[in-house]
Amino acid sequence: MDKYFAFALILATAQAQDNPNRSNPVADAARVWLHLEAANLIAAAEQMPADKYEFRPTAPQMTFAHLMAHIVESNRMMCSGIAGDAPPKNPGVPDTDSKDTLLAEVKSSFDYCTAALGKLDDSRLAEDILLFKRTRANLLMFLVADLADHYCTAAVYLRLNGLTPPTVRPKK
Repeated sequence: MDKYFAFALILATAQAQDNPNRSNPVADAARVWLHLEAANLIAAAEQMPADKYEFRPTAPQMTFAHLMAHIVESNRMMCSGIAGDAPPKNPGVPDTDSKDTLLAEVKSSFDYCTAALGKLDDSRLAEDILLFKRTRANLLMFLVADLADHYCTAAVYLRLNGLTPPTVRPKK
């Protein structure tokens, strides 16, 4: 996670230097990374065939469907904390739902995160988020790192099924 934090800080610093009038470089950098990771994870969820949502590389590992359900729950929980909203009463979705349902929920969770981070400014980053026992800045950096980790897992699952992950496919 330290590498991701350092990279986000470098990106935030670069953005601030590019535009010295920008007053929220860290929140802006997190929004950029949320957008990139959302696009990657949604593309991976779309790409995985419905009949492969129950795929797991080994017995102890989660299925692709469980990974998608986990993303939904973690997005809603973390982004509610970042936004300062009450945690959702039922943040998740069963991993037994269909690909279409899971995909819709993944998209919905990223829409929620986009709205939550849209309200964020750097002046609130030092505030404590009691539910997570972290500062808002720490939770924000954890969200970005967690999404990157989830995409890496999804990319491996795609490759193990003979599919090329979205980030390495040729651009159209």
